[in-house]
Amino acid sequence: MPRRRIGFWYRFAAVICKPPLVVLLKRDWRGMENIPAEGGFITAVNHNSHIDPLAYAHFQYNTGRVPRFLAKSGLFNKGFVGAAMRGTGQIPVYRESTDALSAFRAAIDAVERGECVAFYPEGTLTRDPNGWPMTGKTGAARVALQTKCPVIPVAQWGANELLPPYARKPRLFPRKTSRVLAGPPVDLSRFYDREMTPELLKEATEAIMAAVTRLLEEIRGEKAPETPYDPRTERMEQRRRTHAQRNGRNGRQDRTRGERAALREAREEGLGT
Repeated sequence: MPRRRIGFWYRFAAVICKPPLVVLLKRDWRGMENIPAEGGFITAVNHNSHIDPLAYAHFQYNTGRVPRFLAKSGLFNKGFVGAAMRGTGQIPVYRESTDALSAFRAAIDAVERGECVAFYPEGTLTRDPNGWPMTGKTGAARVALQTKCPVIPVAQWGANELLPPYARKPRLFPRKTSRVLAGPPVDLSRFYDREMTPELLKEATEAIMAAVTRLLEEIRGEKAPETPYDPRTERMEQRRRTHAQRNGRNGRQDRTRGERAALREAREEGLGT
């Protein structure tokens, strides 16, 4: 299927965004040959900075295949930003809503029209203390198995050095390097034509995230942890610690009340003799 033209709004956004990106970030881009020249496909990208969508979009814009991001629905209603989001063909995600699945349907439609849909499978900035990819959500795998389209893993590093996760001020000096590496398609053929159970989606997602992590290991020249950081496990552990602390406080309060009661009884007995 032929690819969609870049269009006015994407070119306009590039005119605005590319000059500061070129000034702020040096570039070390590899793997552009793995971006399909024609037809619909998915990219699965790690997420470690609020500005890495711009750095990654810059990389892919230069391949001639612009990405359609899944973005929070509220951004589509904000004046000029909303107009740009709609004009560039980004896909709204309605979180905590019965319309949440509409983003996946829109992503499937975009892929079937021959477009690229960019997924951040982690769903948010990584919370891994060393910036490695976390466990992923199953949206990218769901769309990939539904459409049987290529899934291109992409790793990036450098935007997070310019603006670390959750930081408010950029670190401008020394000038940072945006390193982006796109790999060959992830082989998901073993998952095709099978019932799309939660277990199957989890396994396919793990295959995608493993490919992204291997690319990031290559960029960083380091080995990632054997077990990816899982925010759900961390939340459960945090709840356990909070519960234990509350029980501990309650236990200490009960002991203190008991000690006070015993002291009162002792005083009363002493007064009565």
